[in-house]
Amino acid sequence: MRAYLANHDFLIVDPPGLQRSPGNETHLHAFATTMIGNDGVGSPMYLHTSPEFTMKKLLAAGERRIASLQHVWRNRERSALHHPEFTMLEWYRAGEDYGAVIADCVELLRIAARATGVSVLRFRDRECDPFAEPERLSVVDAFQRYADIDLLASMDSEGVLDGEQLAGQMLALGLDVPDDRSWSYLFSRILVEKVEPHLGMGRVTVLDRYPAAEAALAQRAADDRRVSERFELYACGVELANGFGELTDAEEQRRRFLAEMAEKQRIYGERYPLDEDFLAALAIMPEASGVALGFDRLVMLATGAPRIEAVLWAPVAE
Repeated sequence: MRAYLANHDFLIVDPPGLQRSPGNETHLHAFATTMIGNDGVGSPMYLHTSPEFTMKKLLAAGERRIASLQHVWRNRERSALHHPEFTMLEWYRAGEDYGAVIADCVELLRIAARATGVSVLRFRDRECDPFAEPERLSVVDAFQRYADIDLLASMDSEGVLDGEQLAGQMLALGLDVPDDRSWSYLFSRILVEKVEPHLGMGRVTVLDRYPAAEAALAQRAADDRRVSERFELYACGVELANGFGELTDAEEQRRRFLAEMAEKQRIYGERYPLDEDFLAALAIMPEASGVALGFDRLVMLATGAPRIEAVLWAPVAE
């Protein structure tokens, strides 16, 4: 994978894990710590959930193709597919649309299969042929196909959301509707329970054009403001990568972050600070595409491992 990046003129960078802001998405949870200065005064710091903010600062500083392969940390996440500390491959292409990083993702899955000498990726009883032509499916079409949900009916022409309308569709289909009827929560429930199990079965699925409200760092699609240039890559029902046509409007990004942190405060009773240096850099960052790929998950699928701990040298103790 390093050779692929080198052959495509990527510079490998090494962003620091310690940050003043770990990211500003509602459901991403960071590990917090305190940095103590020479004067003995402490200030709150976090281990990053992604190197994204630093890497975009580097794009603003003039780098064109950059990649990072390093550890990141996410709290409140532990399962067969989740680990509190894991390895992420993240890369960016300045001046190129997100179709370019989708193509990178597909080739990296094939590299993983060739490196481990397998013809299919496997997770438990599911298989996916990484050499087959990938399926590209919009989120709207996936919800219609697998859940019989008309997602666009629950938002207006600007993407403003109507949680009660979405809840009504779920009730009409006999689906369980929780007490929390926020649109985002209902969207996630349907995606996880009804849609994801069908993705990446037999061949890779590129789940594309996420609702704008579910893509805090992506730009809106040019032909429909309700959706965004965000995709996720699936194999064997497992989400492997999350990528964007990157948002470069600093004021729009600030508004989105503030909304995300307000929702985080409502649900979890906490919020993270904004990275003002990142927002300042975003104002001069070139148009770009970027993606983050869960390296350990890909190793799992290439080796047929049943849990993420099976491919870690020394898992974090329970």
